[in-house]
Amino acid sequence: MLCNTFSVTPRRIQILQDKLKDASTEQERAEIQRDSAIHHSKADQAYKTLADDGKNSNFVTICVDLQQVLFTPNLTHSDVYYQRHEGFFTEIQQKFLVTGHSFLPCDRDFALIERAKKKMKALVPSDWKYVIGAAKVNEPFTIFEMQQENFKDLEVLSRGFKNKAKLQITKSVWYKLLADDPTTLYARESHNVLRPWVPYRVFVNITQVRYCDLPPLYTEPLPISKEKKKDLLAMSEYLVDTEHQEFYKNLRSGLEVYCEGNSHLKHLYLSFKSPEDRDMLYQGLIGQHSLKLDNTDQEMMTLQWQNGVISNYDYLMYLNSLSDRTFNDLTQYPVFPWVISDMSSSTLDLSDSSCFRDLRKPVGALNPVRLKRLKERCEEMPPPKFLYGSHYSAPGFVLFYLVRKFPHYMLCLQNGSVPDVWKNVMNNMSDFKELIPAFYDTSQKGDFLVNSFGINFGNRHDGAKVGDVHLPLWAQGPEDFVRKLREALESDYVSKHLHHWIDLIFGCKQIGPEADKADNLFYYLCYEGSVDLDSIKDLNQRHALEVQIMEFGQIPKHIFTLPHPHRLMGLPPTLATSHSCDFSENDFRDVQECVQSLTGHVVWHRTETLMTVALFQSHKESVCATALSGSGQFVVSVGQDSLLKMYSLSEKRQVRSVTLSSMALSSCIVLPDEKTLIVGCWNNSIILYNLEFGRIVDSIRAHEDAVSCLCWTNSTQMLVSGSWDCSIRIWQGMAEGKRIKPATALVAQLDHDAHITCLDITRDGELLVSGTQEGDLFLWYMESHLLKQKMQGHSGSVYAASFSPDSKKLVSCGEDGSFKVVDLSTGMLLYSKTLEEELRCLCWDGFTLLLGGSLGSLYVWDLILVQLKIKICAHSGPVLTVTASDDGSLVVTGGQDRRVIVWQPAISS
Repeated sequence: MLCNTFSVTPRRIQILQDKLKDASTEQERAEIQRDSAIHHSKADQAYKTLADDGKNSNFVTICVDLQQVLFTPNLTHSDVYYQRHEGFFTEIQQKFLVTGHSFLPCDRDFALIERAKKKMKALVPSDWKYVIGAAKVNEPFTIFEMQQENFKDLEVLSRGFKNKAKLQITKSVWYKLLADDPTTLYARESHNVLRPWVPYRVFVNITQVRYCDLPPLYTEPLPISKEKKKDLLAMSEYLVDTEHQEFYKNLRSGLEVYCEGNSHLKHLYLSFKSPEDRDMLYQGLIGQHSLKLDNTDQEMMTLQWQNGVISNYDYLMYLNSLSDRTFNDLTQYPVFPWVISDMSSSTLDLSDSSCFRDLRKPVGALNPVRLKRLKERCEEMPPPKFLYGSHYSAPGFVLFYLVRKFPHYMLCLQNGSVPDVWKNVMNNMSDFKELIPAFYDTSQKGDFLVNSFGINFGNRHDGAKVGDVHLPLWAQGPEDFVRKLREALESDYVSKHLHHWIDLIFGCKQIGPEADKADNLFYYLCYEGSVDLDSIKDLNQRHALEVQIMEFGQIPKHIFTLPHPHRLMGLPPTLATSHSCDFSENDFRDVQECVQSLTGHVVWHRTETLMTVALFQSHKESVCATALSGSGQFVVSVGQDSLLKMYSLSEKRQVRSVTLSSMALSSCIVLPDEKTLIVGCWNNSIILYNLEFGRIVDSIRAHEDAVSCLCWTNSTQMLVSGSWDCSIRIWQGMAEGKRIKPATALVAQLDHDAHITCLDITRDGELLVSGTQEGDLFLWYMESHLLKQKMQGHSGSVYAASFSPDSKKLVSCGEDGSFKVVDLSTGMLLYSKTLEEELRCLCWDGFTLLLGGSLGSLYVWDLILVQLKIKICAHSGPVLTVTASDDGSLVVTGGQDRRVIVWQPAISS
């Protein structure tokens, strides 16, 4: 068994030969020749062993990857460090996976011997060199059976060495060996870290084992399962085989931890051998009750960004993190857009839209002349076709930008001019790079633009010495340059168009037909999952693909499948750059005034608590619906007891009680004139009641089953009714408060497949939403009565749905205990939250959401900060209805406990 063959690869030797050609001094040549001699001697040793092994048909050589069992590298471990520790270890651990998985070197493509012995089928895990070493060299043992899901009991194995007995199967799945005690092997029968280690004695000092032989019991290659392929991918070498070995391949097995407050450790990046190890640590972390974790749900962050609570910079950083891009991986480094296109003016006017880059297009499509040439080239090439052969984010681009700050990462990329870089990006047929966060990070003051280490970068083509980065004329220095770029990033123009760039990089225009339409088509290997490396048997082809994927750029992980919503425009400048934790009452008032000025709709005050103004318990059964008059002078309620109740808020007493039917009343609406009340009834009818004279004006048979819900639009004077007969009907002529003829009043009927449970209409009367008992939500055009789209619904009945006053969002709640906020322009889910009880009713102003629960709870959610503000026990049973005045100064709830309660929000000072 050879322990030092990992670095003996043709690629490594080729790299040394290339370095030797480029060496400029005798000292460099001597060091490279010494390293080359070491690697050649290891290769000679490997070839000799292979040749000797080939002469004896009774034995095969097992190659073990010793570097694979070294501890996980971090950013301070260099190539030299590994060369010094290559034959040394202090602790080895091998963890085997569950049924269907195993770590077997005979299925791996590393080292020369392994490649030559690909058909060898000795089922020996790579870190079992201590097991192999326990056998005497002159008395090799025989492995007669070893399934992928089973592993050997070393105690039995020890007896087998003496008695030459066949080996038995055990349940051990985790082994450990310590250099301080090299004759003891420790085993666990579980992946649980709390289980004790069971010691087993072995015969020889494992640290002295160099090689041993095993009989070639099998001659056919082992079939590789899907699980095995995943394991083999996870076992691939962690380090990039270049000058910069501190950066990892993207194995989807990392964990980043960010700490806030007074923590000495602000950021920790952990890399694991497998996603399973990563997941085990993550579950252990979140399982600690003392650990406080911030809620950073994707929907919450998107809604906060849209409302202006977090800045464009912070949101882009979050999206990069969500797509697995990190500062600790050059191949998956965070990507930011170019936003300024004016690199020649002496002053930068951010109020002039012409100074900005078009964020609707990828970098490669900004220059129409170049794009035309790229398309012509694309048409002439064989499949797979692409527009851009290089990427917008790659390790070389990151080092290109950061070489002055991190010269030890240098790859001889040190162009010294931002205007020149932009010019090249706009015109070069192979340069489409975007920027990195450092260009917008004002906390670093642009230090990456300064040659503070005095590095000799040589001279430019005009003879000028390359030092600090040459900046546009409008920048007074690195700090001013970064500050102005950050101001541009947070400007109204970028905020208005940034969602287009998000679609290109992270969203619906990243892949597929939409990417083709947007001229956003890259070389196929840039896309995740474009090729199955495990299925490629040719080592040279596989290596070439790995290098291409790793070194030439990767598309970020796909996050959004629907168009990304745009940001609320006209936000105060101080608000757009603030963080949620610093969001003050003054900031809220800024948003409130801003929204009211932009939309013309009143925004409720920021509610800190709710106080009871009046409580009425006059119904004999559940209260089904309540309605407030526009003037706020009276409240109306209807219930399952068939009663209509009217309450005076000034007198705080019931002023009217009327039986309208022999069956339950489901819903009610007070028309704007405050004289007419429209009531839905379980007897299939709609009732018009005159509040002024206290009499029924008309009652029409509206449906073939109970009327379950009603909604009204002032703009078109239309009434919409929903029923258990699975239909919606649209009516006209109700506003006059007179007797109507159903034949002429009925405008349209919209059929469904389930009972209608809720309705709402936008204030402009253009859209209608309907919810059903089966959990579906449907969006309809009111004018054409056609279905616009089927929305994301709930896993049970949809109890309530409501448009925001500006008609841009929709909120719904249901039997599954969740409420969902959807952006209507894109159909994208902005936020979803599941509570501990069914949510029976809601009302909102677009920013403050009131929810009634089945356990009697009343919730007040702040959808600007996206957090729960208030939870109170409002009723002793389910809250079945909640409504509020237009300005939010009054809230009325009704419940199964037969109570009607009027609340007044206590506004924060």
